[in-house]
Amino acid sequence: MKLLRLRLLVGITVVTAALSWAGAKLWASVDTLPAVPGAAPVVLAAVAAILLATALSLRSRLKAARERQPGAKRVDPLGAARAVVLGQASALVSAVVTGIYAGAGIQLLGELDVPARKDQAITAGLAVLAGVAVIAAALWLQHICRLPENHDDPGGHGPAATPR
Repeated sequence: MKLLRLRLLVGITVVTAALSWAGAKLWASVDTLPAVPGAAPVVLAAVAAILLATALSLRSRLKAARERQPGAKRVDPLGAARAVVLGQASALVSAVVTGIYAGAGIQLLGELDVPARKDQAITAGLAVLAGVAVIAAALWLQHICRLPENHDDPGGHGPAATPR
Protein backbone atom coordinates (compact mmCIF):
# COMPACT_ATOMS: atom_id res chain seq x y z
CA MET A 1 0.00 0.00 0.00
CA LYS A 2 1.44 3.36 -1.00
CA LEU A 3 1.53 6.16 1.51
CA LEU A 4 -0.34 9.38 0.78
CA ARG A 5 1.89 12.42 0.62
CA LEU A 6 0.96 15.81 2.00
CA ARG A 7 2.05 17.55 -1.20
CA LEU A 8 -0.43 15.45 -3.23
CA LEU A 9 -3.27 16.45 -0.92
CA VAL A 10 -2.21 20.11 -0.97
CA GLY A 11 -2.02 19.99 -4.78
CA ILE A 12 -5.52 18.51 -5.03
CA THR A 13 -6.83 21.16 -2.64
CA VAL A 14 -5.20 24.05 -4.51
CA VAL A 15 -6.37 22.89 -7.96
CA THR A 16 -9.89 22.25 -6.65
CA ALA A 17 -9.95 25.65 -4.91
CA ALA A 18 -8.92 27.40 -8.13
CA LEU A 19 -11.60 25.59 -10.14
CA SER A 20 -14.19 26.21 -7.44
CA TRP A 21 -13.32 29.90 -7.22
CA ALA A 22 -13.59 30.25 -11.01
CA GLY A 23 -16.92 28.42 -10.99
CA ALA A 24 -18.23 30.49 -8.08
CA LYS A 25 -17.14 33.70 -9.79
CA LEU A 26 -18.94 32.65 -12.97
CA TRP A 27 -22.00 31.57 -10.99
CA ALA A 28 -22.00 34.84 -9.02
CA SER A 29 -22.01 36.80 -12.27
CA VAL A 30 -25.50 35.38 -12.82
CA ASP A 31 -26.24 36.47 -9.24
CA THR A 32 -27.34 33.04 -8.00
CA LEU A 33 -24.37 31.71 -6.03
CA PRO A 34 -25.53 28.55 -4.20
CA ALA A 35 -25.46 28.52 -0.42
CA VAL A 36 -22.77 26.77 1.55
CA PRO A 37 -24.47 23.99 3.55
CA GLY A 38 -24.40 24.60 7.27
CA ALA A 39 -23.82 20.91 8.01
CA ALA A 40 -20.55 20.79 6.04
CA PRO A 41 -18.22 21.77 8.91
CA VAL A 42 -20.11 19.52 11.33
CA VAL A 43 -19.83 16.46 9.08
CA LEU A 44 -16.15 17.10 8.36
CA ALA A 45 -15.43 17.61 12.06
CA ALA A 46 -17.23 14.33 12.85
CA VAL A 47 -15.10 12.47 10.29
CA ALA A 48 -11.96 14.05 11.78
CA ALA A 49 -13.05 12.97 15.27
CA ILE A 50 -13.66 9.39 14.11
CA LEU A 51 -10.24 9.23 12.44
CA LEU A 52 -8.59 10.73 15.51
CA ALA A 53 -10.32 8.25 17.84
CA THR A 54 -9.27 5.37 15.59
CA ALA A 55 -5.68 6.61 15.52
CA LEU A 56 -5.53 7.02 19.29
CA SER A 57 -7.01 3.56 19.86
CA LEU A 58 -4.63 1.88 17.43
CA ARG A 59 -1.65 3.79 18.82
CA SER A 60 -2.35 2.72 22.40
CA ARG A 61 -2.95 -0.89 21.36
CA LEU A 62 0.23 -1.01 19.27
CA LYS A 63 2.22 0.54 22.12
CA ALA A 64 0.84 -1.99 24.62
CA ALA A 65 1.65 -4.89 22.28
CA ARG A 66 5.15 -3.51 21.59
CA GLU A 67 5.86 -3.20 25.32
CA ARG A 68 4.37 -6.68 25.87
CA GLN A 69 2.00 -5.49 28.56
CA PRO A 70 -0.06 -8.29 30.12
CA GLY A 71 -3.58 -8.45 28.72
CA ALA A 72 -2.74 -6.22 25.75
CA LYS A 73 -5.14 -6.63 22.83
CA ARG A 74 -3.39 -7.43 19.59
CA VAL A 75 -4.05 -5.31 16.53
CA ASP A 76 -5.57 -7.24 13.67
CA PRO A 77 -3.41 -6.50 10.59
CA LEU A 78 -6.46 -6.50 8.32
CA GLY A 79 -8.24 -4.10 10.68
CA ALA A 80 -5.23 -1.78 10.65
CA ALA A 81 -5.11 -1.92 6.85
CA ARG A 82 -8.81 -1.08 6.70
CA ALA A 83 -8.23 1.88 9.02
CA VAL A 84 -5.45 3.15 6.75
CA VAL A 85 -7.64 2.78 3.66
CA LEU A 86 -10.46 4.64 5.43
CA GLY A 87 -8.02 7.39 6.38
CA GLN A 88 -6.58 7.67 2.89
CA ALA A 89 -10.01 7.77 1.27
CA SER A 90 -11.15 10.37 3.79
CA ALA A 91 -8.06 12.49 3.14
CA LEU A 92 -8.54 12.41 -0.63
CA VAL A 93 -12.23 13.30 -0.44
CA SER A 94 -11.51 15.94 2.18
CA ALA A 95 -8.84 17.52 -0.04
CA VAL A 96 -11.42 17.94 -2.80
CA VAL A 97 -14.16 19.19 -0.46
CA THR A 98 -11.76 21.57 1.29
CA GLY A 99 -10.78 23.02 -2.08
CA ILE A 100 -14.40 23.47 -3.08
CA TYR A 101 -15.25 25.35 0.11
CA ALA A 102 -12.03 27.35 -0.05
CA GLY A 103 -12.85 28.51 -3.58
CA ALA A 104 -16.40 29.39 -2.62
CA GLY A 105 -15.14 31.16 0.49
CA ILE A 106 -12.67 33.23 -1.51
CA GLN A 107 -15.51 34.36 -3.76
CA LEU A 108 -17.69 35.14 -0.74
CA LEU A 109 -14.97 37.34 0.80
CA GLY A 110 -15.83 40.02 -1.75
CA GLU A 111 -19.45 40.12 -0.54
CA LEU A 112 -19.04 40.39 3.23
CA ASP A 113 -21.28 43.46 3.36
CA VAL A 114 -24.30 41.21 2.69
CA PRO A 115 -25.22 39.45 5.99
CA ALA A 116 -26.26 36.18 4.32
CA ARG A 117 -23.00 36.04 2.35
CA LYS A 118 -21.02 36.82 5.50
CA ASP A 119 -22.62 33.83 7.28
CA GLN A 120 -21.86 31.63 4.27
CA ALA A 121 -18.24 32.83 4.22
CA ILE A 122 -17.89 31.93 7.91
CA THR A 123 -19.42 28.50 7.26
CA ALA A 124 -17.07 27.96 4.31
CA GLY A 125 -14.11 28.94 6.49
CA LEU A 126 -15.16 26.52 9.21
CA ALA A 127 -15.57 23.79 6.57
CA VAL A 128 -12.03 24.46 5.34
CA LEU A 129 -10.67 24.21 8.90
CA ALA A 130 -12.58 20.96 9.50
CA GLY A 131 -11.33 19.61 6.16
CA VAL A 132 -7.75 20.34 7.17
CA ALA A 133 -8.42 18.50 10.44
CA VAL A 134 -9.62 15.46 8.48
CA ILE A 135 -6.47 15.50 6.37
CA ALA A 136 -4.24 15.85 9.44
CA ALA A 137 -6.00 13.04 11.32
CA ALA A 138 -5.85 10.76 8.26
CA LEU A 139 -2.13 11.35 7.75
CA TRP A 140 -1.48 10.72 11.43
CA LEU A 141 -3.50 7.47 11.29
CA GLN A 142 -1.47 6.42 8.25
CA HIS A 143 1.75 7.20 10.13
CA ILE A 144 0.68 5.17 13.17
CA CYS A 145 -0.18 2.09 11.10
CA ARG A 146 3.03 2.18 9.06
CA LEU A 147 5.09 -0.98 9.29
CA PRO A 148 8.53 -0.67 10.88
CA GLU A 149 11.62 -0.84 8.70
CA ASN A 150 13.07 -4.34 8.23
CA HIS A 151 16.61 -4.08 9.60
CA ASP A 152 17.43 -7.76 8.87
CA ASP A 153 17.32 -7.24 5.09
CA PRO A 154 20.30 -5.11 3.98
CA GLY A 155 18.64 -4.20 0.69
CA GLY A 156 15.43 -3.07 2.38
CA HIS A 157 13.35 -5.21 0.01
CA GLY A 158 11.71 -7.43 2.62
CA PRO A 159 7.97 -7.64 3.21
CA ALA A 160 8.11 -5.17 6.08
CA ALA A 161 9.94 -2.47 4.12
CA THR A 162 7.89 0.67 3.54
CA PRO A 163 8.22 3.05 0.59
CA ARG A 164 9.95 6.32 1.30
